[in-house]
Amino acid sequence: MKIITFDFEEHGDERGILISLEENKNIPFDIKRCYYMYNTQPGVSRGHHAHKSLEQVLVCVRGECKILLDDGKTRETVVLDRPNKGLYLSHLIWREMFDFSEDAVLMVLASQLYDESDYIRSYDEFLQYVQTKNGEENGL
Repeated sequence: MKIITFDFEEHGDERGILISLEENKNIPFDIKRCYYMYNTQPGVSRGHHAHKSLEQVLVCVRGECKILLDDGKTRETVVLDRPNKGLYLSHLIWREMFDFSEDAVLMVLASQLYDESDYIRSYDEFLQYVQTKNGEENGL
């Protein structure tokens, strides 16, 4: 699994810092939806799903959290702890967001509008779906 992170360019002076996020420039897709989560209680884990085709970039604009990524073969954890760091998630990556700091605000930029049919919410179903897709790509 290849982990892709972005260090967004900061523009600032004595007044503060500004970061601009632009589709197909520093975000590698058309942005169709943006949402964020905050006030996540201690011990709560979010996500627990994958997408069939959706792409996302996650930015913890305040505080920090951890993201568990799983492609069906490898599991890795990424820490998001700076508002200028973005994590790219392609489709078919199981994700779990956890260990949110009390002040964490996690923003997500998505390549598609909400579509429940794009979600895979069962880990076993995810593993089966990935295995089937890999078999199709290898001509099996």
